[in-house]
Amino acid sequence: MTVETQLPYDKDYITQYSERRQEPQWFRDTRLQAAEVAEGLPMPKLEKTRINNWNFTNFKHDVSGDKIEDFDKLPEKVRVLLGEKSASDNLIIVRNNDVAYASLSQELKDQGVIFKDIFTAMTEDEDLVKKYFMQEGVSVDENKLTARHAALLNSGVFLYVPKKVQVEKPIQVVFWQEDPEAALFNHVLLVADEHSEVTYVENYVSQNENEEAVANIVSEVFAMDGSKVSYGAVDNFEKGTTTYVNRRGTVGRDATLEWALGQMNDGNTISENITNLMGENGLCHAKAVSVGRGDQKQDFTAKIVHFGKESEGYILQHGVMKDNASSIFNGVGKIEHGASKSNAEQESRVLMLDQGSRGDANPILLIDEDDVTAGHAASVGRVDPVQLFYLMSRGISQREAERLVIHGFLSPVVKEIPIETVQTQLREVIEGKVY
Repeated sequence: MTVETQLPYDKDYITQYSERRQEPQWFRDTRLQAAEVAEGLPMPKLEKTRINNWNFTNFKHDVSGDKIEDFDKLPEKVRVLLGEKSASDNLIIVRNNDVAYASLSQELKDQGVIFKDIFTAMTEDEDLVKKYFMQEGVSVDENKLTARHAALLNSGVFLYVPKKVQVEKPIQVVFWQEDPEAALFNHVLLVADEHSEVTYVENYVSQNENEEAVANIVSEVFAMDGSKVSYGAVDNFEKGTTTYVNRRGTVGRDATLEWALGQMNDGNTISENITNLMGENGLCHAKAVSVGRGDQKQDFTAKIVHFGKESEGYILQHGVMKDNASSIFNGVGKIEHGASKSNAEQESRVLMLDQGSRGDANPILLIDEDDVTAGHAASVGRVDPVQLFYLMSRGISQREAERLVIHGFLSPVVKEIPIETVQTQLREVIEGKVY
């Protein structure tokens, strides 16, 4: 059995869709070129994960969403992400493919911060979007799924922070897949100009346990010289959604990019998190946790590539597999020739709870320079029965004992996440997946 490659949406559909949205000509041309090359490109190359029977073509593409008038009427799984959000908060909620709620403080507007849906930005901030959109980060022709992403893009946000602007409060986006068959071809474009600072948090939620859908997500983050970006995400798609997510970072001189990713989907998932440290003294921390359950298959790759001298990259991944779930955790540290005095470190650990669960941790170091530091640690194992016995001997049920073991295993990563709101959301999602 092979992957079904024929999309139900052709060039005529894409042209009409683009015209209805009154998109600029350059982006319409991008869509059509992407559609033309897509079917001739290979699927993402995965070493140990077979995707030949995954759903990538069965979905609804153009699905609208109503405006949000009353936050109290939102589903609980959406409300819990917002906490005490009010109209003054810096927040966008995308419902299916439409912006249902958007706000940005007047203070940030006055400082030149741009935070809006990506289609509005293509028109109002065309030069900025055109400069960065799938140019220096993720390429349209990288693989079949990135090309389809460009051809069928139907939602996304653009965030730009001007030079020397420090955004003190987190900026948040919730992407809510309300229609159980709605596809999310979502693009996040974040540009932090020189010596700026911003914390960005995104959440993905769906409600399609049985219906089939697709999420094809690309994030491009540019941390210019001297800037600092903290990027937090909690992915929580139901098991009916097949997810491909490609998050790419470009880090300049003396800049910092911190990834804090909660990979909590219940469906089959491919996740690529790649950061290129282009400038001297660039720094990246890539932290991720995952809980797999049911029969899902997941393939995670965290990769940091060092181009600049004295750059530092740290990868930390912990995963827990339950039931018959299986996951691959790839950690790649690559130091290019010329990136002397750089440091690449990584740690990947997987805990398997049940006999049918599977996990694999693959640490990879690719070193093309002599004067560097590099190291890795990896482990895959099952729950220590002595730990469970000790807890149960104190009157704790087996279910509660497993819950404590899971939280204890993931806690070293969760507590290292520098974004408090992401820590809180992750703990709540983990709790929901444990029971």
